Amino acid sequence: MTRITIGQYYPSNSIIHRIDPRVKFISMFVYITALMFVNNFYGFGVAAIFVAIIVTTSKVPPIFIFRGLRSVIFMLIIAALINLFLTPGENIIFSFAFLRITMEGVLMAAQMASRLILLITGSSLLTLTTSPIQLTNALEALLRPLKVLRVPAHDIAIMMTIVLRFIPIFGQEMEIIMKAQKARGAEFDTGGLIKRAKSMLPILIPLFVSAFRRAFELATAMEARCYRGDVNRTKLKIMKMSGVDYVAMLVMLLFCVAIYFTRHI
Repeated sequence: MTRITIGQYYPSNSIIHRIDPRVKFISMFVYITALMFVNNFYGFGVAAIFVAIIVTTSKVPPIFIFRGLRSVIFMLIIAALINLFLTPGENIIFSFAFLRITMEGVLMAAQMASRLILLITGSSLLTLTTSPIQLTNALEALLRPLKVLRVPAHDIAIMMTIVLRFIPIFGQEMEIIMKAQKARGAEFDTGGLIKRAKSMLPILIPLFVSAFRRAFELATAMEARCYRGDVNRTKLKIMKMSGVDYVAMLVMLLFCVAIYFTRHI
């Protein structure tokens, strides 16, 4: 279960945990947007230092965070190879038939891999330091202005929170199914690409059945508790901004300024 960190919550009493979840939501989107504007390794270095400071301050074990990169290592390799072989350039390093590797392609592949690693690591910190209830309340508060347009803010917040919460659960379910299939003699690591794809069918079918079963059970449990959305709904804890939240916004502003200056180095 520790292979998938997105959707899991690591309880602690750190400063990052005490930041208002609305500020963390906005900070995450600002962080993702800033990463999209990074165009050199100076910017990636600033982002890496920023993430390292946040991880240290959050008191979440670094091994626990970076272990979540295992689940996306295949995506990282594919993205790096696509940029490595399909990026044109003048400085050719290797050429064979229609395959060509250039220095520009190597730099682009390294930048893409760095961007994805920082993106996944930074995004996982949101759920690791924020409980599901706080995520729901924060997302609902941020979407509340859209109620004027009859957008169901509470329903959207609940759905997104459930999705985030069920990501590690389905990861654990998939691991259990794979171990059960291996115990029955199934092989997932041998043969060609088509054979490996066919071998995933005994995993995907039980996984989908389990997903629908959990969805029906959750819906039944919510109905049994008379869940009615945000109709006459009150909150036990009212979110209020504090000094830590303003400091966090200032830090994000400084981070954006640093990323902006690295673009001109």
